[in-house]
Amino acid sequence: MNLLESLRAAVGPRYLLTADEDTAPFLTDWRRRFVGRALAVALPADTAQASAVVACCAAAGVPVIPQGGNTGLVGGGTPDASASAVLISTRRMKRVRAIDADNDTITVEAGCTLLEVQQAAAQEGRLFPLSLAAEGSATIGGNLSTNAGGTQVLRYGNARELALGLEVVLPDGRVWNGLRGLRKDNTGYDLKQLFIGAEGTLGLICAATLRLYPMPKAQRTALAALPSLQAAVRLLRRLRADAGPALTAFEVMAGSCLQVVERAFPDRRRPFAQVPAWTALLELSDHESDAHAVATLERALGEALEAGEIQDAAVAQSEADSLAFWRLRESIPEAQSKLGGNVKNDISLPVSRIPAFVESTNARLAALHDWIEPVVFGHLGDGNLHYNMGARPGCDPRLPFDHEEEIHALVNEAVAAADGSISAEHGIGQLKREALARYKSAVELDAMRAIKRALDPNGRFNPGRIL
Repeated sequence: MNLLESLRAAVGPRYLLTADEDTAPFLTDWRRRFVGRALAVALPADTAQASAVVACCAAAGVPVIPQGGNTGLVGGGTPDASASAVLISTRRMKRVRAIDADNDTITVEAGCTLLEVQQAAAQEGRLFPLSLAAEGSATIGGNLSTNAGGTQVLRYGNARELALGLEVVLPDGRVWNGLRGLRKDNTGYDLKQLFIGAEGTLGLICAATLRLYPMPKAQRTALAALPSLQAAVRLLRRLRADAGPALTAFEVMAGSCLQVVERAFPDRRRPFAQVPAWTALLELSDHESDAHAVATLERALGEALEAGEIQDAAVAQSEADSLAFWRLRESIPEAQSKLGGNVKNDISLPVSRIPAFVESTNARLAALHDWIEPVVFGHLGDGNLHYNMGARPGCDPRLPFDHEEEIHALVNEAVAAADGSISAEHGIGQLKREALARYKSAVELDAMRAIKRALDPNGRFNPGRIL
């Protein structure tokens, strides 16, 4: 029996795709920057089938490309052009296996979308707090493989902090079942952490046991107009002191972000009469009452207004207002794409260094090319900026891509000088592999290669990613 026959036997003929028209949706990344080919696309229904597929590939010496919802931004789940690999999609692995309300855990399979996990938790009166723009299509397996962040990291942490246990198919086909809903388990190496953020290079995540939280009694959202990023840092400090862990989100948007959204979507409501230099979007999740949330927000924003830290503020008065505020923030990537795209930099820095970094790096980029338009936004509360570079209105929108390597090099050098990271939540994939080799120390790279050799000695799992 040849490999394709073995794979058909493992998943069923219907779920082994080989025709070009069937495999095409899996072979191009979300941004259409990476396009590859595959020997076949396998869609297992459960961990047993996934294990059988991996074992068949191991026996044949064929590479494996794990893929979740295919919403990544760095080409981590896209095969190369050789058509030598089997792509394993987890889209059929969608069971919610268990919810333990008393233990505040949910166990789900890797193909569940983030939104489906949130909804399953909500039905039991619990919150799964990981939240990001692609939550309707991004899968839990992909979220864990990239250690996804999103908008509530400030309170609840990245995907890494939300995972208590994993079930993983190793590169030889064996299954490691580490689905333990334990907060304390001091029995040696914490193996799950090897696979979280590994982008499918060490194994295939098939299921996860995740932390849940009580539903807040109230959520209140507000926008604040700011004269500078330094003022945003001061406002963040004030809100942390006043609201404590109730502060679940603190986003910032440069004035250019609101202008880009306005150009792309003229119907979107402008929050302030004049576009401020910076706008903060903040959210409180209160476990006391709605009145308490409103009082906390109004007190903190009133004091910030008196201190000159903010120029204006708007507190959402309804769920519709709140959704409109968030829609403004989440429209930025879509607006940039509609206007011609941009060169993306997903970076993290110590919060204290962000204002100086943005001011100096913006100036260096302007000196490099006068057509560059920085469109900077992100999660200030956890130090993560989407430091994107587009072209100013009236300029050719393709210009940033013609100078992409030059822009990345300048930004990456500035990030490294500020003790930051060149990837905060998007991962490394194919896009940043060479940059990682430049900015990681030799000791770190040697340790990572040793782990890769130990778990995947033949280098068959997602080859060419990260390392």
